[in-house]
Amino acid sequence: MLTQLKAKSEGKLAKQICKVVLDHFEKQYSKELGDAWNTVREILTSPSCWQYAVLLNRFNYPFELEKDLHLKGYHTLFQGSLPNYPKSMKCYLSRTPGRIPSERHQIGNLKKYYLLNAASLLPVLALELRDGEKVLDLCAAPGGKSIALLQCACPGYLHCNEYDSLRLRWLRQTLESFIPQPLINVIKVSELDGRKMGDAQPEMFDKVLVDAPCSNDRSWLFSSDSQKASCRISQRGNLPLLQIELLRSAIKALRPGGILVYSTCTLSKAENQDVISEILNSHGNIMPMDVKGIARTCSHDFTFAPTGQECGLLVIPDKGKAWGPMYVAKLKKSWSTGKW
Repeated sequence: MLTQLKAKSEGKLAKQICKVVLDHFEKQYSKELGDAWNTVREILTSPSCWQYAVLLNRFNYPFELEKDLHLKGYHTLFQGSLPNYPKSMKCYLSRTPGRIPSERHQIGNLKKYYLLNAASLLPVLALELRDGEKVLDLCAAPGGKSIALLQCACPGYLHCNEYDSLRLRWLRQTLESFIPQPLINVIKVSELDGRKMGDAQPEMFDKVLVDAPCSNDRSWLFSSDSQKASCRISQRGNLPLLQIELLRSAIKALRPGGILVYSTCTLSKAENQDVISEILNSHGNIMPMDVKGIARTCSHDFTFAPTGQECGLLVIPDKGKAWGPMYVAKLKKSWSTGKW
């Protein structure tokens, strides 16, 4: 089964690298990552090396596919070694590159699995979602992290927000494809500017995920339009301000004692550590939470670059571990009013 599926997907790997973006990344990341950038660049510019994790849908469990994955040498993410890892979430990885095709959307039929970059599960796991909690996914499209959250627990209320109308349609379709109707009833989908969410729903949520718009390094490297790519690069400096504004809104929406996780799929220090430093420096009611334990537990499956922060992790693509880029930071809102 898997051999046939793999054969169908091999034709999708041919892509053209955008030199404008690569040159820009070369200047920045060779300084920020040092020697590690050489390996990262090699992986990011070689789609044939990319790996895809298979997240199984607990609402339509694919027992036959799971058997095939075992036979092909796939293993489960974390293999039970991460404290508080939800038993209901099953994600399979292979040490070798390649992917099986995504399933087609069929109205009325739930999909059995979701393909993703395994590192994108780290922000979800960092939230430590529990049954009955109210959770906000502030920038939710295309919906992978919302789907993963629902594999971990059954929230009392899940608010999936997406400001971009095209991406919102994609989000709705993803939710319809994976989540059964009774659970859909506890999910709200909205199209609000995320920067206004905190004022609209103050101190409403136990957990908030901000998977922020960012310089999507993998995607940008294969931009088909070099003019658009140049425009993106020239406007890249505006992203940290947007990310900070989204975080400030998320903090307002979070109840005291609640957990906030920030994530991006870029290597950029300006959009990662610098954004979190600004939040910590300007919000006396926000505390960093130590995530080094996740890095220690996950080093078998992921390669991490130093961030200089106890509350922040940066997954970088490596040989045999071609996951990332993915930055994850974990924060907690205290009961004091703090400063703005």
